[in-house]
Amino acid sequence: MNIKAQLPMLPPPARRFFWHGPWFWIVLAMLALSVWQWLETRAAFSGARQELAQRLVEGERLMQESRALADKAMLDAAELQRKYGALEARLGEFQDQANALQSLYQETAVSRDDAVLAEVEQNVNIAVQHLQLSGNIPAAIFALQAADQRLVRLEPRFLTLRRAFTRDLEKLRGTAFVDVTGMNLRLENVITGIDHLPLALDSVPTPPPPAPVEEAERGVWWRAFAQGAWKEIRSLVRIQRFDRQSPELLSPDQNRILRENIKLRLLNARLALLSRDQWTFRNELAAAEDWLERYFNADAKPVQSALANLRQLLATEIAIALPTLHESLAAVQNAKASREKP
Repeated sequence: MNIKAQLPMLPPPARRFFWHGPWFWIVLAMLALSVWQWLETRAAFSGARQELAQRLVEGERLMQESRALADKAMLDAAELQRKYGALEARLGEFQDQANALQSLYQETAVSRDDAVLAEVEQNVNIAVQHLQLSGNIPAAIFALQAADQRLVRLEPRFLTLRRAFTRDLEKLRGTAFVDVTGMNLRLENVITGIDHLPLALDSVPTPPPPAPVEEAERGVWWRAFAQGAWKEIRSLVRIQRFDRQSPELLSPDQNRILRENIKLRLLNARLALLSRDQWTFRNELAAAEDWLERYFNADAKPVQSALANLRQLLATEIAIALPTLHESLAAVQNAKASREKP
């Protein structure tokens, strides 16, 4: 039996186009997406290329600027290197100069200390001379204080020397002061006035003034004649009172010799005063005082003033033990000796 004859006839399938299928639209969508993505990628790549080109241009510019800056930096570095070399050379010169100045300062400091010691020694010697020659204690104190003040800035190195000065200054301040200068001026005044002192025999009494003649007596001629004769007789005789025992008459030469001898006595007293010779000082003043009392008018004010000065000088004690300043001199010598040692 025929199978085909037995089957019923089916209608033929309908004809279908490719766009009727879903795969077409899927493929079309994928293709559109791919085209859009390609376009987007191309646009992005074009922008990136332009940006890269700009960046390359900017990088080239920056590279040129960096190269210029590097060249400038190299030039600056070379200049700095040259200046640094010059500074090193100057620094070496300065170091040499500093070393030279340091050595010069040390030598100057040493010589300055020696100069200060020499000045201090001179001041101490001046103080010693004031004490030995005139006994002027204030002048000696002033000289020793000046020597001490010169050591104030150098005290740590000369402390022992300043201690010796302090001890000698205390001794000087504790010594009684004799005004040799004032006494010398008094003697000078007396010596200068010797030539002008009046002698005892030079004091002639002044005659009394004549009594006034009354008008009634002027007409009596014999009374006037008698009074005139009496005046003439009285003028022939001079009565003078001497408070001294036996005043002596002196010739002009003797008068001059007397005054010169008194001056010599007073000059010897001045020398004894400067040498602190108490015995000679008093003997010479006593002899001068005795001659003034014997030969000169004690009632005259210049003679009284001269005698008063001599008596005050006689009552003054000049033989006072003065410090010798041996400790200060020894300290200065020791300081100089220690400086001279290597």
